[in-house]
Amino acid sequence: MQKLIRTLGFATLALSLASCRLVYTPDVQQGNILTKEAVSQLKPGMTKRQVLVLMGSPSVASPFDQDRWDYVSTQQHRGGEIKVRTFTLTFNNDTLVRTEGNFFAQDDQQLLNDTKKYKVNYPVNETRGDKSGSPPDASAGDKPSGE
Repeated sequence: MQKLIRTLGFATLALSLASCRLVYTPDVQQGNILTKEAVSQLKPGMTKRQVLVLMGSPSVASPFDQDRWDYVSTQQHRGGEIKVRTFTLTFNNDTLVRTEGNFFAQDDQQLLNDTKKYKVNYPVNETRGDKSGSPPDASAGDKPSGE
């Protein structure tokens, strides 16, 4: 009987922890992971084979429009909203003609929140930099004992 009560107690505790979001929720990244270096190397006139070697296989290649490749990625940060990023390549006669989409666009508000999370506060109206000509004021206690 005591074993049953203990098991029910642990189950209740686990359920309450799960409902309070104290359980770790990982970041979820799905789809193509593109790098800025690979995207910057894309040039009009490249063949499908060259693009395939450089970028990898597309996540969406429509059988109805074989001249369009879509690279899609979704990212969810610890149970938050899902961000969908797309990058589209258009071909004509197996040569790259156009790229569309900004796969690396950053959400300005998210970047601002991330900097606040790490408590990074840089003075905006600082007139004196760290390499200014005048040394900071030294108090009497900062002088070496030999002087």
